[in-house]
Amino acid sequence: MLYGRSDEIAKLDALLAQARQGHSAALVVRGEAGIGKSALLTHAATTAKSHGTRLLQATGVEAESELPFAGLHLLLHRVTDRIDALPEPQAKALRAALGLAPSAQADRFLIGLAVLTLLADLADEAGSLLCLIDDAQWLDQASADALLFAARRLAADGVVMLFAARDAHAPPFPAQGLPELRLTGLDDETAGDLLAEHAGDLPRYVREQIRAESGGNPLALRELPAAQREGHIPGYGGHLSALPSHSRLLRTFADRMSALPRATRTLLVIAAAEGTGDLTVTAAAASRLGAGITDLEPAERKELLSLDGGRLTFRHPMIRAAAYQSAPVGDRIAAHRALADALPCVGNVDRRAWHLAAATTEPDEYVAGVLEQTAEHARSRGGYAAVAAACERAAQLSPDGAHRARRLALAASAAADAGHNERAAELALRAAPHLTDPAVLAQLAQVRAAVAREQGRLEASYSVLLDTAADIAPHAPETAAFMAYEAMTAAWLSGHRQSIDEMSHRIGGLDLKTPPHALPYLAAAEGLARLAAGDPGSGLPPLRALFDNLRAERHDRGHTLRERVSIASWFSPLGALETGNDLAAELDRECREQGALGPLPLVLLLRTRARIFLGRHSCALMGATEGLRIAQDTGQPHYVGQLTGILAYLAALDGDEERCRELAAKGDLRQVLPGQVWGGIAVAMLELGLGHHEAALRAYEDVAASPSGHTIVVLYCVPDRVEAAVRTGKADSVREPARAFGEWAHHTGAAWARALAARCRALLAPEPEAQAAYEEALALHTDDGRPFERARTELLFGEWLRRAGRRSEARVPLRSALDTFELLASPPWAERARAELRATGESRARHVGDEAPLERLTPQERQVVRLAATGMTNRDIGAQLFLSPRTVGYHLYNAYPKLGVASRGELARLRFRDEEEATA
Repeated sequence: MLYGRSDEIAKLDALLAQARQGHSAALVVRGEAGIGKSALLTHAATTAKSHGTRLLQATGVEAESELPFAGLHLLLHRVTDRIDALPEPQAKALRAALGLAPSAQADRFLIGLAVLTLLADLADEAGSLLCLIDDAQWLDQASADALLFAARRLAADGVVMLFAARDAHAPPFPAQGLPELRLTGLDDETAGDLLAEHAGDLPRYVREQIRAESGGNPLALRELPAAQREGHIPGYGGHLSALPSHSRLLRTFADRMSALPRATRTLLVIAAAEGTGDLTVTAAAASRLGAGITDLEPAERKELLSLDGGRLTFRHPMIRAAAYQSAPVGDRIAAHRALADALPCVGNVDRRAWHLAAATTEPDEYVAGVLEQTAEHARSRGGYAAVAAACERAAQLSPDGAHRARRLALAASAAADAGHNERAAELALRAAPHLTDPAVLAQLAQVRAAVAREQGRLEASYSVLLDTAADIAPHAPETAAFMAYEAMTAAWLSGHRQSIDEMSHRIGGLDLKTPPHALPYLAAAEGLARLAAGDPGSGLPPLRALFDNLRAERHDRGHTLRERVSIASWFSPLGALETGNDLAAELDRECREQGALGPLPLVLLLRTRARIFLGRHSCALMGATEGLRIAQDTGQPHYVGQLTGILAYLAALDGDEERCRELAAKGDLRQVLPGQVWGGIAVAMLELGLGHHEAALRAYEDVAASPSGHTIVVLYCVPDRVEAAVRTGKADSVREPARAFGEWAHHTGAAWARALAARCRALLAPEPEAQAAYEEALALHTDDGRPFERARTELLFGEWLRRAGRRSEARVPLRSALDTFELLASPPWAERARAELRATGESRARHVGDEAPLERLTPQERQVVRLAATGMTNRDIGAQLFLSPRTVGYHLYNAYPKLGVASRGELARLRFRDEEEATA
């Protein structure tokens, strides 16, 4: 019976009932040890079985917390026969993770997707599925990542995932984004009822003392009476010290064990250190220390542990903790050494290595080498956190300084791959002074620079890159050249002209015997410096050359994925919007084919920016929404901030004032991180669309004065700033930005940029010259690929004609502008065009109900429908979008009535609003 948990039981029962209706949920149950987490999970398991819900269970084991995917194996070991039914990339990744097959390294999030698909398949068969993960704080990092990735993406799968995690554990079980249920102590009345059941034979004053000492902890209320009967708690009030229940329970269990025979205590320490309950291994290790399985009997009589199904099971994790922690250090070391000797070498390399490490107190190359070997096993399975832990411990045990530094470098690289950036930077900093290999030094510098950039410390980022480039230049000139280019990129993002100039000077002084194919990197770095100095004429050509090289090698793959993304990001200053979008689309497809979720948020960010600039707002919303979700899932706050700002900008275009301001408020213009400026631009665009020109101008001026004011995103907003300034009678304040924009537009050669420059001239020109500038802009807009900006130019020209008294002429551009704004679903701009048209004497009713079909869908539904229309199966779509097939089916089911179709076959006949949506 569960005392005092009726509300919690009702919550779990409701989740299980919803799962039987096809809905999914995940919940983290948190609380101190003994508070009743495991009891709640047991109740959920019993309820699930009674309703025919399939059950998977696992318990985190402290002894296996450094073994990659140990927890996942415990959960899935009975259903591994179902892995073959997964899409092949997912199946391959999951087989490797579980040690069922050798494999090349897989993206760690692809394994999470495989888990999601497998759980959804199992739920589909049984109708619903319950996954219970107890002691989640002891899960190895790789298992935690995979399970949490799946938990965050559950939707219409009929799966419930319950995690139980202990408070006061460092580090705490990470479950950002999942709802939590926190358990506290029982109230006095309920605690009294529980004591009456377990301590009715004790005097009342003793029960009251135990109740007060327990803090309402159910385990304490059950265990302290037994300890009192055995004489470990004085039988009078006021004598017990006021300890937290966790400490009191540990001490109580330790006291009860101290009365056991020596051989029994030895066996308990070995069983606690072994952790998995393997009776054969525990018995073999115990025999090496003079104990045997028969010595368990005294502990069994005290109900401290039991033999269940051939496995040794401690009645509660705190008993295992007390057995280990209360033992002298020498006994613990002896237990680990005996376990290492007892483990067979075949299939137990990893466990044996960690027991050897726990038994070693001074440098030992043999043990360090064994740990490095287990790190390589973990790497082949995608367990990067385990690689980092093993290599770091191997470094600590390395007698030789060179081996120590090399292993620290391996640990740093693995920590970065696992997403533990701060730890990666700390390890890299420790390793770098003792290394000479240029490739390793470059890799460590990139790790440190990436962490610094993520934290907004751009000066530290470009300094470490350029310092390392200078160190390795004589030995690896091409690598040094690319690092110099990356250093200049970081300096550019910092917005500090002095830093950019200093970078340019230092790069020019590098001792580089540069091979010809590395020269474009140095030239591009210099180009960025010239562009920052306001000289697009000499700054753009070397950037264009680097960009064109990337386009030319699309199929040769001469650069790594990360390098290609870095170079592709410069489509903006070149004005190469279509090409930039095409390159981002290729990188997008490559990430999905490989299951590489890590770089995907940045790729989607680039693609979203290109789509916004091209006026493809619907597609941009899809990409930004997905990118934000993946960035949150993969723990990349840097891109979460940027994509949130972009979503604010899209909300501004839609006229959704509340959502725009809410999302924009999450950014901070004082930060120099790239993309933070999007929030400020979003508010400015919102004000401009609503006709609040004073507020819009202030917002644009704030953005221009921010540390990111020199960036290309801000440059792209100059025409908007000019419009706001002219409307408020402050045209002189924007003449210089307009001139700089015009010079940049000329050197890009892009028709759309020159069209906007002409629009700026029209706004700032005297009356007689304005018409010619507007007509020039509209001529350039004809085939420039930016319908939204063409419509805005038509709107401004129509307004100018109307104010000049030429109302009949004004109607032509105003009608065209209104048609485009309505097609692009930009309500505030459509309303402005409609008001201007009305002022000319022509009325146009608002369009109701004739929106493009896909506009009726959510971004997620739109993605699913778009892929389904090409003939892809739900399973293929799920692999593309990192969703379960069942969730894909759910989105299609919701989309059909919105689209007015009855089946999948009718989707192909839908008219998609733009070519990209129809063919992507």
